[in-house]
Amino acid sequence: MEQSQIKAFLDAAHEGVLAVDADGRVTLFNTAAERLTGISADVVLGHHVRDVIPNTRLHIVLETGEAELDQIQDTGMTTVMTNRVPVRNARGEIVGAMAIFRDISEIKRLGCEIAELKETRTLLEAIVNSTQDAISVVDERGMGLLINPAYTRLTGMTEREVLHRPATVDIAEGESMHLQVLRTRQPVKHVPMKVGAARREVLVDVAPIVVDGALKGSVAVIHDVSELRSLTEQLDRAHRLIRRLDTKYTFEDIIAVSPIMQELLEQARKAAATPATVLLSGESGTGKELFAHAIHHSSDRAQRPFISVNCGAIPDTLQESQLFGYIEGAFTGAKRGGQKGHFLEAQGGTIFLDEIAESNLAVQTKLLRVLQEKEIVPVGASRPVPVDVRVITATNVDLASLVEKGHFRSDLFYRLHVLPIHIPPLRERREDIPPLLSVLLNKLNQEYSRHVEGISPEALEMFCSYHWPGNVRELENMLGRALINMQPGEKTVRAEHLPHTLSAFARPEARRDEGAEPLRVGRSLAEAHAVWEKALLEKALAMTNANRTQVARQLRISVRQLYNKLKRYGLG
Repeated sequence: MEQSQIKAFLDAAHEGVLAVDADGRVTLFNTAAERLTGISADVVLGHHVRDVIPNTRLHIVLETGEAELDQIQDTGMTTVMTNRVPVRNARGEIVGAMAIFRDISEIKRLGCEIAELKETRTLLEAIVNSTQDAISVVDERGMGLLINPAYTRLTGMTEREVLHRPATVDIAEGESMHLQVLRTRQPVKHVPMKVGAARREVLVDVAPIVVDGALKGSVAVIHDVSELRSLTEQLDRAHRLIRRLDTKYTFEDIIAVSPIMQELLEQARKAAATPATVLLSGESGTGKELFAHAIHHSSDRAQRPFISVNCGAIPDTLQESQLFGYIEGAFTGAKRGGQKGHFLEAQGGTIFLDEIAESNLAVQTKLLRVLQEKEIVPVGASRPVPVDVRVITATNVDLASLVEKGHFRSDLFYRLHVLPIHIPPLRERREDIPPLLSVLLNKLNQEYSRHVEGISPEALEMFCSYHWPGNVRELENMLGRALINMQPGEKTVRAEHLPHTLSAFARPEARRDEGAEPLRVGRSLAEAHAVWEKALLEKALAMTNANRTQVARQLRISVRQLYNKLKRYGLG
């Protein structure tokens, strides 16, 4: 073979080839060697290898005659793996040495990636195995790929019984959601079925596994229905207990220094002595629920349940079932055995229906039946159930106006309006503000771990001058913010501690400007309140850039109530 052909073959090789003669002078340096070392062949050929190749050991191989295999060497350009061997003639004499080397930086990088992948896989397996939810994974053919210990505990099936077997192997009743998801590529949620030999009731969530647009399998999270049902029952019991524990207020807890509040307390005490329905009305934060608790405690039902229900907090679609209960199978998602409902929970006691104006017409119809016939019909039931429950309702809107507009049943209104008690806003009973502040200060001292002893006359004047749209609830909020603004060790709430809203309004000029329009001569109290309320809504909308949710939160009313008010004043 000609010399030029040999050179062509060597230059075509991916590995670098370096050869020296018996004196250590470079006789061969191919193209790959140039690339891997960054040194031109013209520079090295004919020169001693020690002078032109960094870190070389070919001269040592010449001296020892020992091969050095799989050696790692840094060429300055990259990292290579080298095999250095002596070259012998037919008589066994060393006539030179050769090094063949290749770039292993890519191999090192791939090795690091493989190590990272192994670490990631180990971490993911640990996460899957430690989760309390049962997990099942199948490949694109629907064959078992992975399960976790929670799956084994739930189904009773081991890896040997599940892995590399069809996705249907664990199903006792129902269709395989794995296969459906693999077929449709669409996730499914809360699908009921039974799994394992014990036929455990479960709810299954399954999602496809898609990598770079290709379907690789599906993953299922399996929830034990019996455990969910147990947790739901525990939660229901806790809610009932909490509602009973909340009935801790008596008439002694109600601050009533002003003549109008003393008169209301006397009226409420008389109401407590009767079984009649009570309708509490007043703005948000005036203490309607406090009155409801006190009436129950002073009644002959004090030792029986007191159930407090906020109608505005229950979605329209759930109001009827929550209040009157339902039987098993009444609708999709109904609990096994049905649900008693709040009226039956309050059997023999009192039910307090706050924000009664938020109840829908179906609930109003059934509530009328409760008041007239003393019985309820659970959702899905055909027979009525007798109930013995005292009803106390509350509202912060004018029910009579809702009746006129057809938004509230007139016959129910008259049934509820047997003993009406209207609790005035705080601005109409300013005599109650100082004693309220005293009680609230003691309460907040305990909550905030403070030792504030009193309120300065100037700050008290500002408290008494403010119009309190949020009533007692806002009063507590303002006092709490003042305590937060105080420095450690300060004992007296002063004017500079009060929130800007309160201090700005309390200036005489501010009070005069804000009060002039609503209190124009010849205007009734209701008209003045409407003017003030509309102005307050307009200001709140402007300050929040018409963010309805934020306005409702600031005014401490429900979004639904806010929309009703905006519609009433043409601001919607």
